[in-house]
Amino acid sequence: MSETLNQKNIAIIGGGPSAMIAADILSQSFNLTIYEKNSGLGNKFLVAGKGGFNLTNSLSGIELAEKYTPKEFMQDAIIAFDSNALREWYSNLGIETFVGTSGRVFPKKGIKPVEVLNKIKDKLNSQNVKIEYEHEFVGFNENQNVKIIFKGEAKTIVADYYIFALGGASWSITGSDGKWKKYFEEIGVNIIPFESSNCGVNIKWDNHIVENHAGKPLKNISVSLGGTTLKGEAVITDYGLEGNVIYPQIPKVRELLKIQSKAEIVIDFKPDNTFEDLLKKVNSKKTTTKDYGKIFNLKREQLALIKSYSTKEEYLSIELFIKKIKSLSIQVESLRDIEESISTVGGIDTQELNSDFSLKKYPKIFCIGEMVDWDAPTGGFLLQGAFSMGYYVGKSILE
Repeated sequence: MSETLNQKNIAIIGGGPSAMIAADILSQSFNLTIYEKNSGLGNKFLVAGKGGFNLTNSLSGIELAEKYTPKEFMQDAIIAFDSNALREWYSNLGIETFVGTSGRVFPKKGIKPVEVLNKIKDKLNSQNVKIEYEHEFVGFNENQNVKIIFKGEAKTIVADYYIFALGGASWSITGSDGKWKKYFEEIGVNIIPFESSNCGVNIKWDNHIVENHAGKPLKNISVSLGGTTLKGEAVITDYGLEGNVIYPQIPKVRELLKIQSKAEIVIDFKPDNTFEDLLKKVNSKKTTTKDYGKIFNLKREQLALIKSYSTKEEYLSIELFIKKIKSLSIQVESLRDIEESISTVGGIDTQELNSDFSLKKYPKIFCIGEMVDWDAPTGGFLLQGAFSMGYYVGKSILE
């Protein structure tokens, strides 16, 4: 390790997954300090762990990179540090993983999110990473050095390289509030407005649906939109629908809402059965609407939705009712607010960044994680993207 490298200083502003892995890579060769505005690292990492704690996804290489938008922007980082590499990194921390349903990768059963976070923090501490808590970024000075507020007092940080990992604009309670964007705009960096991603959709339900069926799951369904059909499950909420079959459709819903102010999703309640399969289940001309649930194995909430979006003629006709089972069109009014979205799109325009995630106008400033305008579905891809970007920046600076 050269003396020159030892004299270099790196400041990382933000303390999420991308920041922590960048610190791990770089702290072995540089003097490094993380500046975090909260009292602890990885707040949003812990929030992600309250649901199914997807550490990554079992897809790897180019197949993994295909899940990211824009693909060309993210591909090199994803391939350089894919899910196999991330699982090995976890293993070296003492966190063993396993592949669960739909390719999602989880920590070994019994390992809690806070334990994973503590293992990462322990490694950073062992590598002499300095962490300054309650230090909030409040802009740049005339030389593009970073200004920080600590306990009401302003100070300037001077470093050889700055890595920003300030998050998007969802779950602001974790510190990811998007307030940083005005400071980047002040130095001429183009910021794309934040929008919801991986979120629920707002639907104008009949009162009967809200009062009797909010909170109930719709399992083993498929949802089609714009030529794409996905199988999974959704949950009826008082505002509309959410769930793993809804979230991946959000980019297309967002696009349609912008173009034509409306979007329709099409639900198939029996994706494993054809129209003819379902028609064969009806073996009596005396079948009435009271028999629908038993004949077609439909739950009350499914029947209620179909009835709500059917005319009297459609509901009473066996053939027309089956068509509704296979193709129920529901209009989406809007997306849920950014604040409650799992992730956001928007942030720093990818055109502002070099391939190593440094700003073209300010090459000593790097931007990674959700503060950059990229998107990915749930299922481990969001965390993977953040870790890949952090690793890639670390290796780029080392090289």
